[in-house]
Amino acid sequence: SRTPAKTLPCLSPADDVHGSHGRQVCRRHELYVSFQDLGWLDWVIAPQGYSAYYCEGECSFPLDSCMNATNHAILQSLVHLMKPDAVPKACCAPTKLSATSVLYYDSSNNVILRKHRNMVVRACGCH
Repeated sequence: SRTPAKTLPCLSPADDVHGSHGRQVCRRHELYVSFQDLGWLDWVIAPQGYSAYYCEGECSFPLDSCMNATNHAILQSLVHLMKPDAVPKACCAPTKLSATSVLYYDSSNNVILRKHRNMVVRACGCH
């Protein structure tokens, strides 16, 4: 009988994990969006900003289960190994996003509370 393959635990974003050539593997990074820095405080009431996060890092073969890779990304990574000048590596991108509520003035100066979809990166993966 075969012994089940052992899977390694997925590492947290704080872990210093490096892919090929010392670059970090695809993961979520901190990004704080300040509405003041954008010059939006004349119409945005609250919040003053929020943690949006972003995805960045290597998507190099082999793509393990922690990288939330699509089947397409896995195959693209294999083809990239054979034809690196013709086919790029898979890209690190958000795989899960969530909403953020914003209180703001509309064009008629009405106060509006709206939940904006896809504003916060919750998870990253290779696409």
